[in-house]
Amino acid sequence: MEIFSRPKLGVALWTLGQMPLTESAPLVAAMKYDGVVLPFAHIEAPANAVQIMHENGLTCFALAPNPVDLAHPNTAVRQVALNHVEEVIETAVILQAPVVVIRNLPGRIRPLSSRVEEQRFFETAVAHLASFAAGRNIRLAVDVVNRYESFLCVNTAETLAMIHRLNQPSLGLTLSAFHMNLEEQDAAATMRDAGDKLALFYMADSNRQAIGHGHLKLGLHLWALEAMPEVPVILECLPPGVGPFGEEVGEDGRHTVRTYLKDSRTWF
Repeated sequence: MEIFSRPKLGVALWTLGQMPLTESAPLVAAMKYDGVVLPFAHIEAPANAVQIMHENGLTCFALAPNPVDLAHPNTAVRQVALNHVEEVIETAVILQAPVVVIRNLPGRIRPLSSRVEEQRFFETAVAHLASFAAGRNIRLAVDVVNRYESFLCVNTAETLAMIHRLNQPSLGLTLSAFHMNLEEQDAAATMRDAGDKLALFYMADSNRQAIGHGHLKLGLHLWALEAMPEVPVILECLPPGVGPFGEEVGEDGRHTVRTYLKDSRTWF
């Protein structure tokens, strides 16, 4: 008798570095994962990506835009960011990806003008994009990350408050066991607070390695997910010595990540 019902399992493909989808999709399928979160940069042509995913029996759980700055005080910079995310949303329609995940520019940990002003810019952008996505039956979800990667949406309470202010029914968020380890007092309670706003759950251990390689009690996270059976669990592990955004993942790093994915898959 199973203690947990198995959730849908996916892989955040950015953790494999610049591996093309023609190589990463068969790899993920061979490890018995159900799907992926696909970086927009890995899509050479949407029709080809659809075919690759279909041939490997994978679901595209979400699309992730290229790094953009939706909170920048320069209007032209924000407009470029908005245009890009709109393109990603249109591509999600073609790929039948139900979610587009967004965050502000990774690595920008302080405002360029003022926090109040840039929070307002960000919320204006999110509201527009959420409406744009909803009109295409796509859900927009804001990534909640830690303070060392952003100054916006660094904990669940702050992000939920923004979602409620914007009052966009389809707007949601994503949570990560790794990020919550740094920012939340009670991760499982936080997940329950998110409730039906939780679109994806990213999982890695406390050191961002495979499940069981760190000190997190990830069973508590899985118990919380029992009440949210439609939320996919996305493995998002990185090799030691690589920066938080995975720019340096080469062949050795990919080998390590593949090992982490195999080890983590045995937990489900």
